[in-house]
Amino acid sequence: MSLLTTAPVLADHAPARAVKTFAPVSARPAGGLSLTYLGHELKRPFNRQALLINVALPAVLYLALHRTGSSHTAPPHGNFAMWMMIGIAVYGSATASTSTAVGIAIEKSSGWMRTMRLMPISSVGYVLSKVASAMLSAVLPVVVVGLLGWGTGAEGNLRVWILGLLTAWGGSAVFAAFGLGIGLTLRAEIVTSIPGLTTTALAFIGNLFLPLSGRVLQVGRWTPMFGVSDIARRALTDGCSLSGVHSSLTFVLLDVGGWFVLFVLLAARAYTKSSGRA
Repeated sequence: MSLLTTAPVLADHAPARAVKTFAPVSARPAGGLSLTYLGHELKRPFNRQALLINVALPAVLYLALHRTGSSHTAPPHGNFAMWMMIGIAVYGSATASTSTAVGIAIEKSSGWMRTMRLMPISSVGYVLSKVASAMLSAVLPVVVVGLLGWGTGAEGNLRVWILGLLTAWGGSAVFAAFGLGIGLTLRAEIVTSIPGLTTTALAFIGNLFLPLSGRVLQVGRWTPMFGVSDIARRALTDGCSLSGVHSSLTFVLLDVGGWFVLFVLLAARAYTKSSGRA
């Protein structure tokens, strides 16, 4: 029997083999928030140099400013040191999370965004994964400023401490989305100094470093930094600035929520353009 006639017989009696098949990229489910990608982001090592700066600067600012208030500017449920501690915690949290913009810009310039087209994750899912990762970097500045406040006489009840520091950390989500938008829009070589300068300017006008009043305060009330700090200080101040101007909880929640949604959508749009997704 020739080889040509035996080949079909051997094939007929050969055991069936499992063949792996891979779904084409277009057939993969359109992912939202990918838990696999989120886990990858959370395991990435932090930039130690940036982390040191993001911790040291808020600490120095708090130590320099926590005794600058007069006795008649004390909030109703604590003292000026507590008011400043919460404000600096918000600033440190925002600075740390916004600094992720630099890493995103480097990813974009290296061509990583084109690789992201192969992953089953949506634009918004990518942004939210990055936001969650950036929020981890905001934990340490908040903890350090809180410890400094405890050691330097910041006064407030347990509710003031818990709500103040937790909200300061939670507000980092807003500025993480802001940093992503910057990093995805601008080139890596020019984006390095922008996050720090922007968050510092927003902190000044957002009533974090100095008790504002008058027209400057009215303008600052519309910034995301003011909204986060007002919510964080609400248990301390009952929603009033040290100059006596009251902001409703509805207003500041809409302020923070509106800015967060806007930053997420802008970052998602920039990611879509960078990755070449339709």
